[in-house]
Amino acid sequence: MRAPFAGAALSLVAMLSTVPGAAFAGSPWGADYFPNVPLVNQDGVVVHFYDDLIKGKTVAVNLIYTHCTGTCPLETAKMAQVQKLLGDKVGKDIFFYSISIDPERDTPERLKEYAARYHIGPGWQFFTGKTADIAQVANKLGLSGLTDGAGNRDGHQPTLMVGNEGTGQWMRNSAVDNPQFLAATISSFFGWNAGKPKNDYASLTAVPAAPSKGGYLFQTRCAACHTIGKGDALGPDLANLTKRRSREWVARFIISPTKMLAAGDPIAKELFSKFHGVQMPDHGMNQEEMDELLQYVEAANGKLQAPKARASAARTAGR
Repeated sequence: MRAPFAGAALSLVAMLSTVPGAAFAGSPWGADYFPNVPLVNQDGVVVHFYDDLIKGKTVAVNLIYTHCTGTCPLETAKMAQVQKLLGDKVGKDIFFYSISIDPERDTPERLKEYAARYHIGPGWQFFTGKTADIAQVANKLGLSGLTDGAGNRDGHQPTLMVGNEGTGQWMRNSAVDNPQFLAATISSFFGWNAGKPKNDYASLTAVPAAPSKGGYLFQTRCAACHTIGKGDALGPDLANLTKRRSREWVARFIISPTKMLAAGDPIAKELFSKFHGVQMPDHGMNQEEMDELLQYVEAANGKLQAPKARASAARTAGR
């Protein structure tokens, strides 16, 4: 999930910052490198990128836009989990910034509504501004990619740039990585785990069981928004999914929820409305992957039902 940097300067930062806690005296990546262009946050407040947002701060920055049908919804959902895992450090020790690459449509009001859909907490701001200014920020942060552009916004990379302007430490991550892993990576990178008890040898050397292909797909594509049997989250609980919906409908929806919503499918429209406009992205799954995912979900539902079946059988036997 890691991609090469767009600029040589930030590539050098990445190489130097492989040593956690390294100091960067006289770092060249400061006021003379980062633009100080104006941006507008979701509350309509005008700020300047360098002076107000990153100077002397630890930050996590990504690019999104609110009507994205690609990775943006997944990025935002996973970063919302990272925010919860980091707790009160967000807004105190690290600041989250999401910058729109479609500023003409993404007004402050629209960004505020988007943030509310994902239950974003304090310490995370969403920004719009002039297209040229945003492009400059994206380029200097190494968030620009070969697939970026006004004609292909859904092709932008789900990249998260994390760094500290004061020390010059920066690292590039995937914004759709496992939230637990990403939160741990950020904490380790900035030394927030220092002084905490280390795991014992057994836990350090234990090799977790490899997930099935369907399990891997669920964890990487679905778990940020859905549970199986633990209630609704950003999206609906998937308990008894193929009992409540036909398998054929579920398969079509998984492969392209955007097309089904655009076609006016009544169930897709109902879900879109119920979950406050949080749209399931098109994950680009093929038929084989979709089958693997559904097999995993159905097997997980079977495990949920087994205790209930045993309890029912026991009650019947006791009569």
